[in-house]
Amino acid sequence: MEPAGRPLAGPPGVLNIANMLTGLRLLLVPVFVVMLLAEDGGDSNLRFAAFGVFALASITDRLDGDIARRRGLVTAFGTIADPIADKALIGAALIGLSMLGELAWWITVVILVREVGITGLRFWVLRHGIIPASRGGKAKAFLQAVAIGLYVLPLHVLIPVPLIVDALRWAVLAPALVLTIVTGFDYLFRALRLRAAAGRAAGAAGVPGPAGAAGPAGATGPAGPAAVPETP
Repeated sequence: MEPAGRPLAGPPGVLNIANMLTGLRLLLVPVFVVMLLAEDGGDSNLRFAAFGVFALASITDRLDGDIARRRGLVTAFGTIADPIADKALIGAALIGLSMLGELAWWITVVILVREVGITGLRFWVLRHGIIPASRGGKAKAFLQAVAIGLYVLPLHVLIPVPLIVDALRWAVLAPALVLTIVTGFDYLFRALRLRAAAGRAAGAAGVPGPAGAAGPAGATGPAGPAAVPETP
């Protein structure tokens, strides 16, 4: 029990350091886009600046989640805003590079379809549990960020040999694409298993599951989340 006269700790407020970092990342997205597309992407100084903004935003992506979990600052706002900020940054970079003709559109489409689809799946199963990021997913996110950074960076200024520049970029982009596809299917299968487990648990308890499953002998109970513990 808490000592007398000592208030119980309440839920974390929305205005905390983790959410502020997420908000900062969202604010950096339009700044990054302006710098990337200025002068049709031909100003090397602005491209270096765009790379710096992208790198800073990518760092906040790692920090906000770590801080929120370590300090108990996880909020509903952060749960929703964090993936939106991530996809906004990655999407803006990919679309901008494709608009400049520096990245094939099919690459942008493959990555964005995967990212948007997985975000939708995450919200679809959120009431039944949290699917933790796998090692492959973390490696995918890292390689995507590095690959995009190499395309944003005006490497031709630093390495005036186009063949080497292209080889360096593809050496990172190729495995990023492979992991993007593989981890996308892995997340889909895990989401379906989680939903199925939620349905079975709800059916055993006599509560309608995700697909309206009934309990034993056709009994049904009040609608509510399935009894599946969330993954920490």
